[in-house]
Amino acid sequence: MIYTGEMIIDTYSFHEEEYSNPRMKLSREVKAGKYIRLKRDLYVSDKDIPSIALAQAIYGPSYISFDYALSYYGMIPEHPYNISCASFNKRRDKVFKTDICSYYYTDVPAKVFPEDVTCMSIDGYAFNMASMEKALCDKLYKISPVSGMNDLEELLLDDMRLEEDMLFTLDTNRIRELSEGYRCKNVSMLSDYLGSEVTI
Repeated sequence: MIYTGEMIIDTYSFHEEEYSNPRMKLSREVKAGKYIRLKRDLYVSDKDIPSIALAQAIYGPSYISFDYALSYYGMIPEHPYNISCASFNKRRDKVFKTDICSYYYTDVPAKVFPEDVTCMSIDGYAFNMASMEKALCDKLYKISPVSGMNDLEELLLDDMRLEEDMLFTLDTNRIRELSEGYRCKNVSMLSDYLGSEVTI
């Protein structure tokens, strides 16, 4: 379960023993392993809690995207240990390193932030994740613009090692609609690239 510091401290009031320094008591319990500290004033009591279930609690609004989402869907062969998330209007990237894993947050345009995000659940915990199309668009948005279609193909298939069969099952129309919000050359080119390949 996920707790704030105040939630844990409130439980101490049900004990007969009075704690003159509840914060010190909490600190001792963290050192003893009863709680795991995620960030200031946020804790979990279960070390086996799924790491993806904590992403939005640690920093938000956000959703899981980029390499982690692409791996989750089987679009790339690597399985990243770190959780990569999209945020908006934060102005700078944030990193939270915990005993469970590290969480990385980076901005995408506010206009597309709420688009194509699905609420999922695991072991009773809810989390938000980008669709396959959205995760790929987010990833391309953060990469320096390529110069042409050949470079884009090399980026997608060689550098990113995307599964080619899955790549060409993506919803090209949805990517084209999303590209209007990104205003990003890479995303616009992806739409054109997939469209041209599908019609061959």
